[in-house]
Amino acid sequence: MHPSPRFRETDPATLLARIAAHPLGIVMVNGERAPLAVHTPVIVRLEGESPVLRFHLSAANPVTARLLAGAAATLVFTGPDAYISPDWYGDVPDQVPTWNYLSVEAEGEVTETGREGAAAFLDDLSAVFEAGLSPKPPWTRAKMKPAVFEALLNGIRAFEMRPSRLEGISKLGQNKTPEMRAGVITALEDLPGGAGIAAAMRALD
Repeated sequence: MHPSPRFRETDPATLLARIAAHPLGIVMVNGERAPLAVHTPVIVRLEGESPVLRFHLSAANPVTARLLAGAAATLVFTGPDAYISPDWYGDVPDQVPTWNYLSVEAEGEVTETGREGAAAFLDDLSAVFEAGLSPKPPWTRAKMKPAVFEALLNGIRAFEMRPSRLEGISKLGQNKTPEMRAGVITALEDLPGGAGIAAAMRALD
């Protein structure tokens, strides 16, 4: 987490929307000798106003063993990002390169859902992402043999986190003048992959 408070993002709706837009998270836990980490897609369910972050891992993954043993976890998500050249600020001396980015960190205890919960999670996971492929008819597990699906369930574990901490970073040049940010936005919009962070910067002004 960036130490500067001017970049800190704490609005839950903003952070959950960021997770939904960039759902591939990193699950991090403490290992015996070093931290352990694994990527996995995450979907969000709301219980009232409280978020529940849902994900699954291979049963054989070392992170899974740590979670089943009761380890707390941190989930990390990264949104759009880009290198920022000092040349884009215009005729402003003594500037240095930096990196602008959006991120989210969620921290908390994790519980396993059990086999029925894992099946429900996989249904919900595919439904969320298949919906984004419309007008293609959505894939469902009805297209699988039940025995094959049951065998698949043997190899995974599904988990839920109710975060005790949910924070993010929106590092978008808040420490620069509007004129300097405008130069960066113009440059980013001309670069492949730059539109996302440029749009986030433009929303500041």
